[in-house]
Amino acid sequence: MTGELLLELLTEEIPARMQGRAVEDLKRHLNEWLQTHRIRPESPIAGYVTPRRLTVIATGIPAQQTESTAPPRRGPRVGAPETAINGFLRSLGLNSIDQCEVRDNYYYAKIRPVGRDTIDVLSDVVAATLTSMSWPKSMRYPASPLRWVRPLNSVICLFDGKVINLDLGQVPVDRFTRGHRFLSPGKIKVADAADYRAKLARAHVVLDRAERRAIIERDLGKLAAAEGLTFKPDEGLLEEVTGLVECPVVLMGDIDADFVRPLPDGLPPEVLATAMRTHQKYFSCLNPDGTPAPRFLFVANNLTPDNGKTIAAGNERVLRARLSDAKFFWDQDLKVSLEDRVEALKQRVYHEKLGSVYDKVERMEKLAGYLAQFVPGADPSLCRRAARLAKADLSTGMVGEFPELQGIMGRYYALNDGEASRIADAIADHYKPLGPDDSCPTAPESVIVALADKVDALAAFFSAAEKPTGSRDPYALRRAGLGIIRLILENGLRFRIFNSFVWSAKFFSDDKKAISLAEELFNFIIDRLNIYLRGRGFEYDVIAAALYAGDVSTGTMKRMEQDFTQLVRRAEALRRFLSSDDGANLLAAYQRASNIVREEERRDNHSYDEPVDAELLDLPEEVALYQRLAGMTVTLTAFLEAERFDRAMGRLATLRHPVDEFFEKVTVNTDKRVMVAGVEKSLRENRLRLLARIRATMNQVADFSQIEG
Repeated sequence: MTGELLLELLTEEIPARMQGRAVEDLKRHLNEWLQTHRIRPESPIAGYVTPRRLTVIATGIPAQQTESTAPPRRGPRVGAPETAINGFLRSLGLNSIDQCEVRDNYYYAKIRPVGRDTIDVLSDVVAATLTSMSWPKSMRYPASPLRWVRPLNSVICLFDGKVINLDLGQVPVDRFTRGHRFLSPGKIKVADAADYRAKLARAHVVLDRAERRAIIERDLGKLAAAEGLTFKPDEGLLEEVTGLVECPVVLMGDIDADFVRPLPDGLPPEVLATAMRTHQKYFSCLNPDGTPAPRFLFVANNLTPDNGKTIAAGNERVLRARLSDAKFFWDQDLKVSLEDRVEALKQRVYHEKLGSVYDKVERMEKLAGYLAQFVPGADPSLCRRAARLAKADLSTGMVGEFPELQGIMGRYYALNDGEASRIADAIADHYKPLGPDDSCPTAPESVIVALADKVDALAAFFSAAEKPTGSRDPYALRRAGLGIIRLILENGLRFRIFNSFVWSAKFFSDDKKAISLAEELFNFIIDRLNIYLRGRGFEYDVIAAALYAGDVSTGTMKRMEQDFTQLVRRAEALRRFLSSDDGANLLAAYQRASNIVREEERRDNHSYDEPVDAELLDLPEEVALYQRLAGMTVTLTAFLEAERFDRAMGRLATLRHPVDEFFEKVTVNTDKRVMVAGVEKSLRENRLRLLARIRATMNQVADFSQIEG
């Protein structure tokens, strides 16, 4: 027989951002503790969360624990005193020594714990589950010894309809819950999970988070469509408001027409959207042409006799006050040009070790001029001007009120000042990309200023010993590194980021220290690149093989000279090559040749990277391999210079047959020696040079020694 467990924790409002993780943690911990107590539900545990409650329902729970066989317990030695034997039997509840077996001259008792009734252990299971929960922030409240995110009001804990007692201090543990805070006063008595769900539904509580979300999304669309509008999709806001309500009611409000008039009389769309979204949790409405409509949508948590008119009116008043403040800031900010605001950045501290924001702007301006040469179509003068004005909006009233609009407001103010649109767009885009899902600038000036901002940030904070640690990155330097990588790769830029690091590092140190700092920054960015590429399906060894490509035997490969766009193209071609039969077999041959050469070099304390002596080639297979390698060098160089990496890999594939023939027919470690021009020479050494030539040739395309297996 199986039973059902219902557990509800009724609390004060749980922050929306914590709800999803909380219900998943509750399900996971409950399942783990059930398993620990040898109770295995037949069905997955269901979890539900609203602002005021966390609920789990576990069905198919066996009525008893499963039995388990513990390891045999060793007792006294055979022939031990009777008192010792009797004491051993009593400790295990055994009646006779005949219940034990003898092994290695000792008595052993087999212990078979009998499964207890589930209802008798559930209080321990639930208590352990609750104490296992962790919250981003938790407190201890006078009513209960349990640390929780908000005060607990009551708990339901039922197994097959019977109350399971829990020691939670003054918090009642029974079969009573409460419905919607305003629409369903009084306690609700429940018999089981089905009764619980049905009565909560009648009490205006939509228990299932996914169902609440679907209701909100559906009604947002219906209400907007009824006015000939659409609502601006916002996944983050939709998730948040789903966690704020138990009874979702979507309503519409009006925005005063003055705020949506054309600029400069009205407000920029981003200001409207930010004021509504960030501060009020409202959804923006759009006209059919995509312009802001004088309407907004919001989600209430109540039903009213007037169908929400009073609630909507109250929200309209709140929004009107918020937008009036924004309009004041807008009007005042337009009276001062961005150029006149640059000087004020001297009063704004960038970092205590790094001076003011004005100092950063000066560095960005110079760096933008340097970087402009690497981005086709970029105008150096426009890049420098955009960098100079990029941070000026930080001193505006609007950005002071809405910090998330920095850069965006700078664009509007720049256009109002008569700056070129390319400068204005670069100001708006220079913080981008803000994360892995954010769009990446593509306009030349925008790319330059965004790079200048991020390269300077890395150089500045690394020079000040403010580097990211395993758990901390207060200045978002990892995000800046990823931004640099995306700006380069998504725009197909062809330059060496190491040189840019050197250039920027010289602002903070002399030439020698600048090189050292640039190397540290380059290693940091390479780590970010590895993570970025692995997230896109590249194996770490393929990335390393592409990164270290070059003739390593002669040291011509310089890691700091890497062009990331070229590196990724090489890695893509290498991945395709290794997935083919020729690639896989040639890799095995490369590893065999490299292992032989490396071992013999170690044993002989001698390098075999010298040229192969053609006069010592003794067997047809040696000659064939040598000729194939000799004829390949020029072709490979041409393919690599043209970045035709697939063709280069294909050229390598032609080595497969002569290499296979060489290993099949030729003995490398031979004692045979021959006379050439009166000098005795070793065939073994020449053959090792030939194997080293295989290694060097293949390493021109990629460092195959980095590839595993």
